[in-house]
Amino acid sequence: MTADVDTDAGGDGPDTVLIVEDNPGDLRLIEEAFRAARLETTLHAVSTGEAALDFVYRRGEYVDAPEPDVILLDWNLPKMDGEDVLCELEDDLAQIPVVVMTGAHAKETIAESETDRIDTYLTKPSDPTEYVDAIHSVY
Repeated sequence: MTADVDTDAGGDGPDTVLIVEDNPGDLRLIEEAFRAARLETTLHAVSTGEAALDFVYRRGEYVDAPEPDVILLDWNLPKMDGEDVLCELEDDLAQIPVVVMTGAHAKETIAESETDRIDTYLTKPSDPTEYVDAIHSVY
């Protein structure tokens, strides 16, 4: 799944955001939250860790992809999880901030991870209306 959404509604925020999310419902809520937050942002979405790396390194179908200003990374992805993705990102990409998205139950797992590439994390809200507040808390 790949989705590009332009949320050009004015306001401050990153220009290009890569969302790595395998749940279509969560992706829809995140996209809607960016629109509602009125951030001038172009969103690109992929559903696997492998696709995220291809996007960032501009491989395969993502050869013309822009460099993201921020990566919103779901921690619990199938096959290649968030920690695996972070381990694969090379030092030359360390300037791209990474915001890990996770359920409340995974905070300890993130805290115990071996990576120092996480700039911050946000807990996925249980109430869909709280996604806008979650996006504003990060941007």
